[in-house]
Amino acid sequence: MKTRKFLSVAFIALVFGATSFAQKTVMVGGAAMYPTKNIVENAVNSKDHTTLVAAVKAAGLVETLQSKGPFTVFAPTNAAFDKLPAGTVDTLLKPENLKTLQTILTYHVVAGTMNSMDIAKAIKKGKGKATLKTVSGGTLTAMMKGKALMITDENGNSAKVTIADVNQSNGVIHVIDAVVLPKS
Repeated sequence: MKTRKFLSVAFIALVFGATSFAQKTVMVGGAAMYPTKNIVENAVNSKDHTTLVAAVKAAGLVETLQSKGPFTVFAPTNAAFDKLPAGTVDTLLKPENLKTLQTILTYHVVAGTMNSMDIAKAIKKGKGKATLKTVSGGTLTAMMKGKALMITDENGNSAKVTIADVNQSNGVIHVIDAVVLPKS
């Protein structure tokens, strides 16, 4: 009887232990994104996110995104930033535009961890749309377009999630193909 009880407890521990380690390492921008590292520690290794990392540093948000969180970050690629009008990124990186840069970057962040399944449930509950409150105080709208998860900003511009569920020690990143902007 004691052996059976021990085996039952061991099996339950194994199952629950395995699920907590089931987070996989995902490749983003040619680099492994380790679920044991925080958002900043992983992002600095992605060659597709050098503009985002530079912006986070310029905005003084490194410490925040290295904190416990958890955070859900919709991370635009370099190509997403390249879609902005010429000179926009350079202008935003100037010290006099610090507040604007911080607002734009925190508009890409939702408090808490929302993996793609959580977002899908919220979309289903919202009858096709889910409103996500951003750290900047704005809102993003999540919806499905075919099999693609789309994020729409307050101006009606959309970004497609190209890589979902990049787990971090302090949240999750979803890579997006456009920069989303709050209403000005």
